[in-house]
Amino acid sequence: MAKKYQKAFGTLLAIILTMANPAFAQNTKYNVLFIAVDDMNDWIGPFGGYPGIHTPNIDKLARKGVVFKKAYCSAPACNPSRASLLTGVRPSSSGVYHNNQPWRPVLKDAVTIPQYFTANGYEVKGAGKIFHNAFNDKASWPSYFDIPKSPEPPKAPVNGFAHFDWSPVNVQDEDMGDFKVVNEGIGFLNNQHDKPFFLAVGFTRPHLPWYVPQKYFDQYPLSDIKLPKTIENDLQDVPDAGVKIAKPKGDHQFIVAHKQWEKAVQGYLASITFADGQIGRLLDALEKSAYAQNTIIVFFGDHGWHLGEKEHWRKFALWEEASRVPFIVYAPGLSKTNGVSERTVNLMDIYPTLTELCKLPAKKGVEGNSIVPLLKNPAGAWAHPSVTTHGFGNHAVRSEKYRYIRYNDGSEELYDHDTDPQEWKNLAKDAKYASVKAELAKSLPKTDAKDAPTVKEGKE
Repeated sequence: MAKKYQKAFGTLLAIILTMANPAFAQNTKYNVLFIAVDDMNDWIGPFGGYPGIHTPNIDKLARKGVVFKKAYCSAPACNPSRASLLTGVRPSSSGVYHNNQPWRPVLKDAVTIPQYFTANGYEVKGAGKIFHNAFNDKASWPSYFDIPKSPEPPKAPVNGFAHFDWSPVNVQDEDMGDFKVVNEGIGFLNNQHDKPFFLAVGFTRPHLPWYVPQKYFDQYPLSDIKLPKTIENDLQDVPDAGVKIAKPKGDHQFIVAHKQWEKAVQGYLASITFADGQIGRLLDALEKSAYAQNTIIVFFGDHGWHLGEKEHWRKFALWEEASRVPFIVYAPGLSKTNGVSERTVNLMDIYPTLTELCKLPAKKGVEGNSIVPLLKNPAGAWAHPSVTTHGFGNHAVRSEKYRYIRYNDGSEELYDHDTDPQEWKNLAKDAKYASVKAELAKSLPKTDAKDAPTVKEGKE
C-alpha cells in the first residue's frame, strides 16, 4: 500500500513541477509514445481523403504537431512495412517483401527500435500490433501485452473470404481488442516511471474484417456514402505487371457483382472512427499524466488502402492509395504547432528521427533520413524522394510532383500528381518525360535482395 501511495505522490509531484515550471519537463529526457495503426489510409481528417470523415482525436493531434501530407510506406503490406521501419533495413536490402516471410531469420543481428531504446536506458513496453502478428519479436519487448481477439458475428455476413467482410457487431467498445490494448497503455501512463520510457501501442482496426459496434456504422448512413473517384478502363494503360497486382477479377469483381461497394466503404469508415475513439482515449490519458510535457508522439499507418481505385482493393500495390500513409509527429518544444509539410518522407525515417530527438547515439546502418529539420521548418529544403517496394524488383519513387513505378520486368508507370492526383493517365511512354524518369530512377534501390524464405501463415 505504501508503494502505491509513493507512486501516486511521485506522479502528483511531477505534475505540480511541470505546471509551475514548464522547463522542468524540457530538462528531462524525452519519452516516446509510438502509435501504429493497421490499414489506415489517407481518409482521415488531416489528410482530406474522404469528405465528412469523423476523426476528432486524430484531428486534434494534427493541430498539436506536424502533419506530413506526402508520407509513404517502404512496402504496402503489414509485415515488410513494420519490419523495415522497426529495424531500419529496407525490404530491398533484407528480401522481406511480403506478409508470409518471417523477418528475424534474415535479420538476425538487426537491432529494432525498442531494442535500441532498451539498450540506451529506456523502460520499454509494447501493446497491440506493432510487428506483424505472425512474426512478433520477443527480443524487442521487456514487457508486452498481446492483442485480445475482438468479437465477431455468428457467421460472416458478406462472404468470409480471407476476412474480407464487414458488419456491425452487437457489443460495446469495452469488448473490442483495441479498447483493451488502450487500457494497457493508459495503465502504463498512470504509473510512475523512474526512467524515460518508450511506449508502443498498436491498433488493429481498420484492418479487416470491419466488425465494430453499430454506433460507428450509424455515423455513416448508406445513403450518404461517397464512392472513390474512378474511371472506366483505368487499367488500360497499366503494364501487365501492374494489372496482375491489381487483380481486378478478384475482390473488385465480387464487390460490384454483389452490390457491396457502398457497404464496404461504410464498414471501413466505421472502423476508422472506432479506431479514432480509442486513439483519443490514449492521447487523453497522456495529456492528463505527468508526462504530457516531455513525451514525443509518433502516429502512423503502416501502409495505405484501396477501396476500388484502379479496380483494386486492400494494399499490395505501388499506387498512391496503397502507399500513402497517415503520419503525424509531435516533439515538445521543437515541432511546429499546426505544422503541415508537403515534403516526401517515408516511414523508414522514423528510426533516425527518434534517435536524434531523444539524443541517442545515431544507429549505424539505418536506411532512412531524420525529419527533425522538417519538424522545425515543415517547408524546409528536402532532397529525398520516397521509395516503396512491393515484391522483388518492383519499386515506386515518389517526388512531390511525380510517381514513377518500375516493375521487375522493366515496364513502367509515371503519373503527374499536379494534374492527375488519381493516377489515371500513365505518362511513362511519352518521350517528353524521359528526363523525368531518368531523374527519378536515380532513387531506385541499388540492390534487390533475393526473396526471404516463406511460410504458410501470415498472408493477410
